[in-house]
Amino acid sequence: MKINLLLLLAIPVVAGLHACNPGANNSNTTNENIIQINLKDMKKIGSVSERYQSYNVEMAEVVGGEFWKPYKLMDSLPSSSAASTYDVSQKNSEMYRQLAPINLADKRLLNLAKGLAPAYVRVSGTWANAIYFQDNDEPKLAKAPKGFANVLTRNEWKGVLDFVKATNSKLVTSFAVSNGVRDANGVWTPKEAQKIADYTKSLGGEIAAAELFNEPSIPTAGGEMNKNYNAENFAKDVAVFNAWAKKEVPNMLTVGPGSIGEGIPELNFNQTEIPAGMSMLTTDAMMSASPKPVFDVFSYHFYGAASMRMMQSGPFSIKAENALAGSWLRRTDTVADYYTGLRNKYLPGKPIWITETAQAAAGGDPFAATYLDCFRYLYQLGSLAQKGVQVVMHNTLAASEYSLIDQDTHLPKPNYWAALLWSKLMGTEVYDAGNGKAGVYLFAHNLKDHKGGVTLLVINTNKDSVSIHIPSDAEQYTLTSKELQGKTVMLNGKELQLDANDELPEIKSNAIKQGDVILPATSISFITFADAGNKNAK
Repeated sequence: MKINLLLLLAIPVVAGLHACNPGANNSNTTNENIIQINLKDMKKIGSVSERYQSYNVEMAEVVGGEFWKPYKLMDSLPSSSAASTYDVSQKNSEMYRQLAPINLADKRLLNLAKGLAPAYVRVSGTWANAIYFQDNDEPKLAKAPKGFANVLTRNEWKGVLDFVKATNSKLVTSFAVSNGVRDANGVWTPKEAQKIADYTKSLGGEIAAAELFNEPSIPTAGGEMNKNYNAENFAKDVAVFNAWAKKEVPNMLTVGPGSIGEGIPELNFNQTEIPAGMSMLTTDAMMSASPKPVFDVFSYHFYGAASMRMMQSGPFSIKAENALAGSWLRRTDTVADYYTGLRNKYLPGKPIWITETAQAAAGGDPFAATYLDCFRYLYQLGSLAQKGVQVVMHNTLAASEYSLIDQDTHLPKPNYWAALLWSKLMGTEVYDAGNGKAGVYLFAHNLKDHKGGVTLLVINTNKDSVSIHIPSDAEQYTLTSKELQGKTVMLNGKELQLDANDELPEIKSNAIKQGDVILPATSISFITFADAGNKNAK
């Protein structure tokens, strides 16, 4: 049977995208139902990296591995026994499908990725934990050597480096940590990392940053790993990793610990709440072990839920009818506060990055591929920037339901268009945009590449339109869709799509006048002010 989620939310009204009432400026009274925008007094509250909005390309995509099986290929959801088997080294046809190696030179994919530049491209994921780098030009090994689960060839890695260069990106990765790289005492050695670093350098490439390995809080997920791996093992591994990085790749930022699964109050992770046969390490345990782990950047991963593949009910699941609820959107804030506290405790003053995040773990829910998830996507970017997070790496660029780009057609999904508008309009300076109202969220950054300008982001999750009062003329970019779980997105009433040559369309605004502006129900609006009159605007 096909999987259908009940749509309980109203279809947005597209008409009136730029309706306004200039006469409102002649009145001395203020309608308390109209949100007031005060550009001049907006305070700068922080800044983010120029590569703030970034993304992941999974190692499973690069080498051609098993990744989350699309819902369209399922007759039914995975059984509970299949959903509990997370180890990708175990064959699980209910949860995973085999991917061919991704063609990172595909014209359409490159054009779309260039639209999001500059960005970090993180090539990692569970498959990277047990990756063997075949450092020759022979045919690809049919089976990984003992102690590894997967094989990465020179040609596949060269494709990554070419993609990074072509898209004005910087590379972030992680390294093999499986039994194949460990010495007689079980301690990590850089023998695989060194091969990748050397080959990267030989091609004129650079690894900008690296985590030791993907999600050490669930250390056995990638297979070929000591089942008794603990926090003390992690601390010893990090010490070797740091010494190697300082000597061999001194310009590479070390990033970690890259934890996942903590900080959600209603969840209490223990042996009964994570996949069978797997242990979980806490960030506190890892970061307090000896010798003390130290990184240039504190990192964590965040998923507010597990997808329907893994969990169909309970507090760690999310239904489409709740996707606009404030409690769901704010879950990212709760976890950010938790990990910021740990950063302050163990690595005070270090920048904080999310190196993996998306709608839901295990590939995302069906609605992750629809307009409905754009609200979470942009709320997360807006709110985390206010909280001091420097980089957010979305998972993934082009794999599974939560991707920005469809993995089979390489056509943009709704979240891609949301990402493109952010990339074009939101600068690195973060301002306090003031208060919205129930279901309406306000964020503001400097207008990208325009001195003195400000971009206001207004996210209206309500089933009714909302009015805002703007103090000066502006340009409006409003995203809507004919249905919340639709696959198309309209900009100011016109559908966004690639042209016949797979080039991005021109992003056109509507000019709006000072005064009251009506924004449609369930809409997302970027409103740009070329001259905000704010001394903080750069």
